[in-house]
Amino acid sequence: MLKYITAGESHGHYMAAILEGFPSGLKLDLDFINGELRRRQGGYGRGDRQKIETDGVEIMGGLIKKVTTGAPLGFLLTNKDFKIEEMPELFRPRPGHADLAGSLKYDQGIRAVLERSSARETSMRVAVGAACKLLLKVFGIEIAAHVVQIGSVVLPERDITVEEIQKDAKDSPVRCVCKKTEQAMIQAITKAMKHGDSLGGKYEVRATGLPIGLGSYVHFERKLDARLAMILMSQQSAKAVEIGDGVRLASVPGSEAHDAIFYGKARGYFHKTNHAGGFEGGMTNGADLVARLTMKPISTLARPLASVNMKTKKVEKADFERSDICAVPAGSVIGEALVAYTLADAFLEKFGGDSLAEIRRNFEGYLKCSR
Repeated sequence: MLKYITAGESHGHYMAAILEGFPSGLKLDLDFINGELRRRQGGYGRGDRQKIETDGVEIMGGLIKKVTTGAPLGFLLTNKDFKIEEMPELFRPRPGHADLAGSLKYDQGIRAVLERSSARETSMRVAVGAACKLLLKVFGIEIAAHVVQIGSVVLPERDITVEEIQKDAKDSPVRCVCKKTEQAMIQAITKAMKHGDSLGGKYEVRATGLPIGLGSYVHFERKLDARLAMILMSQQSAKAVEIGDGVRLASVPGSEAHDAIFYGKARGYFHKTNHAGGFEGGMTNGADLVARLTMKPISTLARPLASVNMKTKKVEKADFERSDICAVPAGSVIGEALVAYTLADAFLEKFGGDSLAEIRRNFEGYLKCSR
């Protein structure tokens, strides 16, 4: 099974990650991985830090001649904005942030809390997810995300494919597939910026090419949709996860909620609809994975809300740290990485082997027997 851990602080010298359980034999494209990191830094509404840092990782282990060896993969990112020792301590926790609870829990100042709880940590999760994307791509699995809501601006619902997302959202500053909606989203962010406010929203991640049977129904920890919901909720600012039609299924009868099953000799078992979002009983059912994540507005406001000075216990305005106005477009890139990691973990669980060649044999054998 796959496992990763990250280390580092927002303004620390380095960010790092170690990915354990990755098979040997995969050519790792470092340009692709760093391209994903640059995507995470983009999007309209991002703050000034993205002008300072140009994220790129070095591979510190698990790779010889650009090919994975089966040993743990080490990723290292050097922060150009390294100044943690010079940063002032803060005493006025920001409502909605980890500041207050983290400071009380760990018995330390707010500075240490915000440095680790910062979304800067996701740079390493994107690096890990990029490696997992490369692994999944070998087996025909592709992942893409797009923004479906920012503030009150919502993309009209329509069926969309991973290929369309990759094509239509690629150059959008808010990663939206519709130009008209994109412009309305940009205007909403601009308005929030002028008022010293912030905006949240929602993005959708889709994955295609998944075989039937990743995950399991036999125990709650092995249900893949549950694992997916957990890791998506671990993203900073996450507040809700939907799979498939999600909350809409509460208001429709069963005849409109479930996906009828069909069979074709060349295609095998399939569904013509996808209300379930690619999951039944905690397992992939062969349809595209569809997951949506709702992100709250960023906690750091240029016009801060009321807080309490933790030294004097007096009511004051919350502290302000350099921040974004809207991070939903960047969040969608992080979501792709989190989904990629979770799917790669489930894929190796099902078709596991120590080398890419062994995994391929297991995968191809399963496909022959599952028709």
